[in-house]
Amino acid sequence: MKIKNIIVAFFLLLATWFLLNGKYDLTTLGIGIMLSLFISLVFCGKCEIFSEMNFSPKGILYFFTYIFVSLGELIKSNFDVARRVVSPSLPINPGIVEVETKLKSKLGRMILANSITLTPGTLTVKVEGDTFFIHCINVEHTDIEGATKDIVKKFEKYLEVIYG
Repeated sequence: MKIKNIIVAFFLLLATWFLLNGKYDLTTLGIGIMLSLFISLVFCGKCEIFSEMNFSPKGILYFFTYIFVSLGELIKSNFDVARRVVSPSLPINPGIVEVETKLKSKLGRMILANSITLTPGTLTVKVEGDTFFIHCINVEHTDIEGATKDIVKKFEKYLEVIYG
């Protein structure tokens, strides 16, 4: 039984319970704790999804920093796409670029792919090992190194500390 996975799942489920419920009384707390514990024990005893996470102080600090970096990139890309919609004279050069990642963790690569997809103007089309194929609304670099630097590096340096 992977105790680390159970503990992380318990706290994530409990936090989700409170966010969705909106109440913070003793009854709600009790039900949330019981449900979160039950679900964690039943479904996360053999899973390995959180075993790759780094729970050192640096890993936790990078986790919260990553959230703010992701939100910043989300806001910047929203404004860029909105500006291109409002000003049709702005150039677009859609295409698919190939990028590479240094992340070895499956969970880290999945979060990287989803982070790229969540930012407007980019979409992760395919993942093959360490190589991602990304559709961009405006391709600026066709070489792997340039595209990787523009798209992946801003997320990867944080995910590498969190997930390895």
